[in-house]
Amino acid sequence: MTIEFLLTSLIIVASPGTGVIYTLAAGLSRGRKASVVAAFGCTLGIVPHLAAAILGLAALLHTSALAFNTVKYLGVAYLLYMAWMTWRERGALSLTREIGARSALQVTVEAVLINILNPKLSIFFFAFLPQFIKADTAHPMGEMLELSGIFMAMTFVVFALYGIAAAAARQHILSRPRVIAWMRRTFAAAFVALGAKLALADR
Repeated sequence: MTIEFLLTSLIIVASPGTGVIYTLAAGLSRGRKASVVAAFGCTLGIVPHLAAAILGLAALLHTSALAFNTVKYLGVAYLLYMAWMTWRERGALSLTREIGARSALQVTVEAVLINILNPKLSIFFFAFLPQFIKADTAHPMGEMLELSGIFMAMTFVVFALYGIAAAAARQHILSRPRVIAWMRRTFAAAFVALGAKLALADR
């Protein structure tokens, strides 16, 4: 592990994307606990991509247009679904004072799916991680697993901080119906924009 890896990973993790947007929305809509759950779900959603990169499966997404486009358009459809549900004030991201017991599971599942259904993540890790593996290392697999673990830990911590900061403003927002409407539309538009960005992504 090098300082370059840590700094690069921090920039990547902190950059606004589907995971950050979802965690912020979860914090605002469901509170601090839900924001941490969302951060955990987004982190879990990284695992398949890291595994694909380590096992070389990301090469399939890179070389097969059918495999890449299948996953990509599933991801686009899911992001548009999230936008619709947010716009309609339904699902785990509805702004409400009621926090049901089932919402934690729903937030986790949605967070996992948001990251799993993005083929660019597998290809990213396939290209990203090997850059920080020493050419003469005796155990490249072990080193890659170590870097993957560090990246996941950073993802969880940064996303949780985003969500907790959003949750801190929750009560202030819930007392203002106009702000709630604005936030709901903003998050819906963000999911649409991210879906459009994914739809235009190439291998």
